Amino acid sequence: MRRSLPLLLARQVARRRRLSNVPESTVYGGPRPQESSAARRVTVTTLRGKHRRGEPITVVTAYDYPSAVHVDSAGIDVCLVGDSAAMVVHGHDTTLPITLDIMLEHCRAVARGAPRPLLVGDLPFGCYESSAAQAVDSAVRVLKEGGMDAIKLEGGAPSRITAAKAIVEAGIAVMGHVGLTPQAISVLGGFRPQGKTVDSAIKVVETALALQEAGCFSVVLECVPAPVAAAATSALKIPTIGIGAGPFCSGQVRLFFAP
Repeated sequence: MRRSLPLLLARQVARRRRLSNVPESTVYGGPRPQESSAARRVTVTTLRGKHRRGEPITVVTAYDYPSAVHVDSAGIDVCLVGDSAAMVVHGHDTTLPITLDIMLEHCRAVARGAPRPLLVGDLPFGCYESSAAQAVDSAVRVLKEGGMDAIKLEGGAPSRITAAKAIVEAGIAVMGHVGLTPQAISVLGGFRPQGKTVDSAIKVVETALALQEAGCFSVVLECVPAPVAAAATSALKIPTIGIGAGPFCSGQVRLFFAP
């Protein structure tokens, strides 16, 4: 009887698995081995390699654990926890009301569900504008408390460039964001496309170059004409990620919700 007990248990486990239609690799299958996840984890170096080889970079925005699990399973390169959660999750009209503490909750949920992609957390409005020191402190929290690998900040004003440089010098990877910057709609006069005039187009490219000079590993181009995005992508040595910026960027952002 003792010799047959392991075989009996193995058969019972196999039978139970056959009764289930849920794949073990999904959210319902329990934790995945950490060693295999770590071995294939996407890093900034991974993205640089894809950019150098001309391979498209995939970016998906997620705000919760179920969505993050699906993003991870799909093999997406970058999972962005966007401050757009203020609008699409919490029902606000703009991204401005969301706080750093609330963003950290979203970051932690996504980090638990997506061990493979490079995780990038947005710095929300109000947590990095006052000084470079404030920006670094907020970025540190996003990594230490939110479980992110990098942060994203909006805009290319001199103070934002200084903040980006300070965060990079603190040892934190930074993704820039130019074009339509939702946190600046008070100045922009609403959610309006940018780069439609010659001067505005030049400003988009110059701002992206300034963020590259500050040490950003990538720059998001949002709501700019495709030729402007193409010019920025050609001018930069780092990947560009398009949000409504045409097909010529190094990668594209998509929004995802788990069913």
